[in-house]
Amino acid sequence: MIRRALEQDVAAIGNTYTELLRHEEEHGSSSNWRLGVYPTETTAAEAVSQGTMFVLEEEGEICASMVLNQNQAAEYASIPWEYEAEPEEVLVLHTLCIPPSKAGRGYGKQMAAYAKKFALDMGCTVMRIDTFSGNEPAKGLYQKNGFRIAGYAQVLHEGVIEEELVYLECRL
Repeated sequence: MIRRALEQDVAAIGNTYTELLRHEEEHGSSSNWRLGVYPTETTAAEAVSQGTMFVLEEEGEICASMVLNQNQAAEYASIPWEYEAEPEEVLVLHTLCIPPSKAGRGYGKQMAAYAKKFALDMGCTVMRIDTFSGNEPAKGLYQKNGFRIAGYAQVLHEGVIEEELVYLECRL
């Protein structure tokens, strides 16, 4: 079941971030996120308090999380989007996290499908996503689910993580 996250989910969401980031420390990073920097339990708590955090729960366990909102970072303005839309017509998916212990179960596909339906229900015509350009699993997931690469940009994420992001979009 995918649902809006509750305050009591924050610790579990934070644990999924920690699991993923520890796994990446040991086996190499796809996300370019950093343990203790981004994402953190505080990241989850802020999104929960804003009503923008969603979780996939199975048998009482948080198996995936994502943030859905209309916040487009400043860099979005420099991307050559094919699908033009007013800001209120765009839903942005942020911080999709599936911990390694839950990988390979189709949760990413379920989260992407949920996000698209949520966007349509809001009256949005376009969805946008950004991810680390070296995150091949995420790029592949998004492209398999109808997103196209619109462009790339160098950013300083959270003011400390220097990275190149890839920006993807999907017409709804």
